[in-house]
Amino acid sequence: MPCRSALALPILLAAPASAQEATPLLHPMFQDHGVLQRDRPIAIWGDAPAGESLEVTFGDKKIQARADKVGHWQVELPPMPAGGPYALSVVTRGGNSQRAEDLLVGDVWLCSGQSNMEYPVSGVLGAAGEIGKANDPEMRLMTVEKKTSLIPERHFPTPVQWQPVTPKTVADFSAACYFMARDLRASQKVPMGLIDASWGGTAIDAWRPESALVKDPAAGADLALLRTYRTDPAKASALFGERWAAWYRSKSGDTLGIEPWQPNPPGDWRPLPSFDPWEKWSVAELAQYNGMLWYRSEVTLTAEQAAKAGTLALGPADDMDASFVNGVPVGVTYAWGVPRRYALAPGTLKAGKNVIAVGVLDTWGEGGLLGTADQRAISFADGTSVPLAGPSGWRWRKAPAGVGDPPHAPWEAIAGFSGIYNAMIAPIGGYGLRGVAWYQGEANAGSPDGYARKLASMMAAWRSQFGQSNLPFLVAQLSSWGPRVSKPVESGFSQIRDEQRRAVAADPHAALAVTIDLGDVVDIHPANKQDVGHRLARGAEALTYGGKASPSGPWPVEARREGANIRIRFTGADKGLIPYSAARPIGFELCGVVPGSCRFATARLAGTDVLVATGAGPTDRVRFCWGDSPICNLYDGTGLPATPFELPVR
Repeated sequence: MPCRSALALPILLAAPASAQEATPLLHPMFQDHGVLQRDRPIAIWGDAPAGESLEVTFGDKKIQARADKVGHWQVELPPMPAGGPYALSVVTRGGNSQRAEDLLVGDVWLCSGQSNMEYPVSGVLGAAGEIGKANDPEMRLMTVEKKTSLIPERHFPTPVQWQPVTPKTVADFSAACYFMARDLRASQKVPMGLIDASWGGTAIDAWRPESALVKDPAAGADLALLRTYRTDPAKASALFGERWAAWYRSKSGDTLGIEPWQPNPPGDWRPLPSFDPWEKWSVAELAQYNGMLWYRSEVTLTAEQAAKAGTLALGPADDMDASFVNGVPVGVTYAWGVPRRYALAPGTLKAGKNVIAVGVLDTWGEGGLLGTADQRAISFADGTSVPLAGPSGWRWRKAPAGVGDPPHAPWEAIAGFSGIYNAMIAPIGGYGLRGVAWYQGEANAGSPDGYARKLASMMAAWRSQFGQSNLPFLVAQLSSWGPRVSKPVESGFSQIRDEQRRAVAADPHAALAVTIDLGDVVDIHPANKQDVGHRLARGAEALTYGGKASPSGPWPVEARREGANIRIRFTGADKGLIPYSAARPIGFELCGVVPGSCRFATARLAGTDVLVATGAGPTDRVRFCWGDSPICNLYDGTGLPATPFELPVR
């Protein structure tokens, strides 16, 4: 999926001024076919010359406004019930005007997250039928384009628009969001407005505003580095390069001077077969390899060329690269498919042989340094360039096993700090919402610790932005994906699921849509988004519409010792607990304190509780449905699965 390179971010700093000169009177959220939130005060805002007087008309309501000293204005209309269509107009004292037609008042849902929220209706099971019957003039869609910014934006970097649901408009829209809202339309019979602001592969920190990050002690060093980057990108990049190199030495065992980016590093360096994904090289050890590979090449420059500043172009990489020239870190980017271009400061190059080393990390699917020959060169400001070698001039070797997930530059698009929030959420301003549907977490599975804290802080910050302290959040828990196992294992995906559960458990205005049974062991993007939408809608019904059904299904409350058993108490099991396809529930584990101490355990039902036999071994924790793709059979009588969890035994 497309992604903006971190190096492009400084350019965005200049965008607001030029964009604002041409900004219409109304903010882009207010345009033809929009939906405004019912039953709460309606904020409407925009821009005009400083001090300009305006009259805002919505339906039969009129209100006066005046632009402040920077040209911003805002009015608030009283709450309105569902209805429409209405017209919205703004007229200035100077005679300028703008009008938006066919606005409805109903419920507005913001849908956000990464690729499983972005996943379109055109990719779901039975897509042709779903698209063909998608005709609803009272359901309106808005998609926010993928952009990043170093600062919070008042306006979207690229235009947005509201569109009624038709087969044409729904095909590329978020499937989970659409199916959720379709259920709510059927039950509530009010207009629905859906805002899809999602981006595949993104980590949660990219969606957290700086106001949330400053309260997170773990973010301090990266926040300081990001602030340096805003004013001095070269200095910040150099500091981060040193940090990245230190991380690699600590994980690989390499000592200073023998790292892969040095002039003569040791190791089994082999000729590069091609600039195709390494899975296609016919090298057995790389056929299913997810990890890091190093690429090395040399380029010869004249003294005149070496004296100049330049730009290193490497073509695209998948997923992440860390690039060095003559042992100097020149850039790190986490974005698949985006051509790499790194500035080379004077003094980086030298006359004669120059060594280029690129570490490429792939975490899913195909990986490698990709692209065509004309995408790889060192170029100079005078328009001249020196091409880099073809495959025969490059060599490769694997990084040591277990290097793991590298640090991310805080200005990166999808794994950095706040950039996506700044460009995709901040411009929505204080637009009235009924709630938020959030489907994200896969990108954090490599470093799951603290995800619950991050999710809680994000929810609090978004509620502050939208002026709704009790704004409902519907959290889609990660589905199953990955290999099945026959013994207890540690799992980043499972830990994220439990972190999601704990964040929701601590928040009275959040619900969890459990999707563990809706996944696909070989596809991280399962095509059954209809049931994801059904479960999100069920959570919405319970949180916001007075629904009586449990929002999330069977929910573990506590685990206590009781003789030779551990009793796990559940709530939310509508119509009782049921073990599908067996006399007993399966998937329970008992564990000691240390990782790797878990063992499968026998369980049985006791009403709406589960008793787990302790047997031999330490019993400090109990886990359920643990692993990337566990097989679990505990449901309630309405067909909702029990959430995966880990609880301390008391």
